[in-house]
Amino acid sequence: MFVMELSYTAPVEAVEEHMDAHIAWLGGYYASGVFLASGRKVPRDGGVILAGGVSRAEIEKIAAEDPFTVAGVCAYRITEFIATRTSADLAAVREAPLA
Repeated sequence: MFVMELSYTAPVEAVEEHMDAHIAWLGGYYASGVFLASGRKVPRDGGVILAGGVSRAEIEKIAAEDPFTVAGVCAYRITEFIATRTSADLAAVREAPLA
């Protein structure tokens, strides 16, 4: 599973210009089951996406396709972790611990 933390590298006004395309991009990955949760950081200097079911290489490719990345208004920090314990709602994405 991955925590995709994005930080704005441009003023929020510049980010807003690409918001509709970003929301459409998010929707595609929610529909495919890759994205599990997302939202703005507080204070509003970026956002966070929780994702799973893909490899590190795939998640990096997905981040590179974000319209915010393409427009140069954000940078991603991607953290991979093993979700060995979850709420009942996220039971489908639980992973076995590495030996």
